[in-house]
Amino acid sequence: MKIDSILHPTWIATVDSENTVLTDYSVVLHEGRIHDIQPKQAILDKYTSDVDITLKNQVLIPGLINSHTHSPMSLMRGLADDLPLMDWLNNHIWPAEQKHVSAEFVYDGSLLACAEMLRSGTTCFNDMYFFPEETARAVEHAGMRAILGLVTIDFPSAWAKDADEYLSKGLKLHDQLSNNSLISTAFAPHAPYTVSDDSLKKIAMYAEELDIPIHIHLHETEDEVEQAVASSGKRPIERLNNLGMLSPRLLAVHMTQLTQEEINIITETGTHILHCPESNLKLANGFFRTYQLQQAGVNIALGTDGAASNNDLDMMSEMHTTALLSKAVANNASALPAEDVLRMATINAAKALGLESEIGSLEIGKAADITAVDLSGIENQPVYCPISQIMYSAGRENVSNVWVAGNHLLKDRELTTLDEKAILENTKSWQEKIAEI
Repeated sequence: MKIDSILHPTWIATVDSENTVLTDYSVVLHEGRIHDIQPKQAILDKYTSDVDITLKNQVLIPGLINSHTHSPMSLMRGLADDLPLMDWLNNHIWPAEQKHVSAEFVYDGSLLACAEMLRSGTTCFNDMYFFPEETARAVEHAGMRAILGLVTIDFPSAWAKDADEYLSKGLKLHDQLSNNSLISTAFAPHAPYTVSDDSLKKIAMYAEELDIPIHIHLHETEDEVEQAVASSGKRPIERLNNLGMLSPRLLAVHMTQLTQEEINIITETGTHILHCPESNLKLANGFFRTYQLQQAGVNIALGTDGAASNNDLDMMSEMHTTALLSKAVANNASALPAEDVLRMATINAAKALGLESEIGSLEIGKAADITAVDLSGIENQPVYCPISQIMYSAGRENVSNVWVAGNHLLKDRELTTLDEKAILENTKSWQEKIAEI
């Protein structure tokens, strides 16, 4: 049978229900999907292709899923470092956004982010930012997969003047993307402290009608929780629960400030948590109790947050940090083995986004969203367990190839759909403008 392409890696980390790792198996890609996975000789006996790629000493993993980011903010990388969250936001980031955010800013920043994510092994990201239609343009240009946030906030921006206009524009974009195979949407109210009860109720209603997720920052800092209690007498989770928003539809970002009662509520309602360890560390937001929440049965996915607070979109690094930090917080060296952390960056994220039947594991019939990690270098030898090697010694510089829906978007470290030189020149131009503040 003539098919589109055949990949011959040394290992395949399938991230199936058994966390199966295959050695000397091959993967057949056809019409954007994983058509077959069998021992190499069986594949050679059964299929032919003009694209036959040997990946010696490389491991195939599902394309990494960045479950929470603000992609256009890549243009603000390093703008205001070493500051607490509210100082960082109120006195630096929001003033810069008020001056510079536009359709052009969002498109250019999103292109930069797509390039960085592809070179880091990320094939899909869940975004939250203004002008999401421009991020959609960048994603289509790159050929990636994305879930774009239909942002809502109670104060004006360059994109909308009030909550009603945010919702109206978001619903219009949702309709425009309804037939797009790689881009979908989620409602994205920024946070409880920036969105009113009336707006949250409307979002909950629309999300139910359209059957899409709700993506929100929640319990990010101790100060956020204290201010909510002072103003309303309720912790934010209690408020959202009273509004009927805690459910398998809700994607709660950060969640560093949780009581045992709140952990029980999150577990009972099936709410997903999007964990951003490096951003939490950099902004000193608190420690997320990864192992405790995992043991409680909560579905945890990993994200980078934006490059303005991280300062990268590197999911390889995010996995490494999660694996180490979780052990320290739990005071348990066996907490969160490498296989569990890889699941957080792949199938758990796919589940949170409602895409687990399409992406998140390497199984026959799923979309061919695949990342190859080269473990041949001296820094990654010897290899006893390829998943442990990915988690504890490899980095994004070891990502060699990336496919999305069978399309080869990163080929031997070279981007195939994006002009790296043009992106760098454009980014330099934005740096000069933003630095004038």
